[in-house]
Amino acid sequence: MRLGFSYVGLIYLIMLFVPNIIWTKHKPKDYDQYVGNENRLLLTLERIGEVLVSGIALVFTDFNLRSCHLWLVWLGVSFALMVLYEIFWVRYFRSKKEMSDFYSSILKIPVAGATLPVAAFFLLGIYGQNALMMLSSVILGVGHIGIHLAHRNEACGRTVK
Repeated sequence: MRLGFSYVGLIYLIMLFVPNIIWTKHKPKDYDQYVGNENRLLLTLERIGEVLVSGIALVFTDFNLRSCHLWLVWLGVSFALMVLYEIFWVRYFRSKKEMSDFYSSILKIPVAGATLPVAAFFLLGIYGQNALMMLSSVILGVGHIGIHLAHRNEACGRTVK
């Protein structure tokens, strides 16, 4: 793990934050009624994971491009997941903005808005051979995906299999 600025990490964070900032003005109908029911442990893990993933993405050069390296496959798959994440947001912003739209899946990936970026950052950690990113992504995933699954189940009457 090499300290330094990661422009790849910055690109990922921009891809993550821009749609979320726009979302604050386009929340699903009745979204706020579910926030109060969030599990405090999951919320704590989500917040810790957000801070760790964001910081680690920026301060390790491990994520920057390396010349023709087999590990680039991991970066390619990771980036493809981030592109799918952007497609999720385009689809959501064009929808009726209901809870079912917000917790929809893409390519059978459940709660795509939560799952895709977590998986992308985990794979970015594999590409950069950065155990801190992988661990932080797992922490984020447990909290973030857990909260989104709980919201989806409560709002849409689904159960996790």
